[in-house]
Amino acid sequence: MKSKVIRKNPMQVPSPVGKYSHVTIIPKDAAMYAFSGQIGIGQDDQLPAGLIEQITNTFKNIEMILAAEELDASHVVKANIWATEEIDWHHFYQQWVAMFGDSYPSMTIAYVSALGLPDIKIEMDLWAAK
Repeated sequence: MKSKVIRKNPMQVPSPVGKYSHVTIIPKDAAMYAFSGQIGIGQDDQLPAGLIEQITNTFKNIEMILAAEELDASHVVKANIWATEEIDWHHFYQQWVAMFGDSYPSMTIAYVSALGLPDIKIEMDLWAAK
């Protein structure tokens, strides 16, 4: 990518209520990547019962799918997050900060009554640019 993804929070807008950027600018020469929702299934093809474990596995799966396309967290421009129960933000943000450092992509979070399979508690899909 000739120019880098830019993240910012305009001073005219209230500060983000979480660890995300209000604006992510994608350079015109970038290739866009849309990733299907990643869930907390483990390398053993088992889905843990608890949300904490599903969050941890989801972040591992995101790292692997990005790496498969020779991308990393710096290329992520948008994250959409769906959860079926209240997120433990302390644990979630530990994973989030470990992945993104202090350069956060834009984010949307929603609580929903169900996801694609009954035992899935969290799903994250990403958009990336390189």
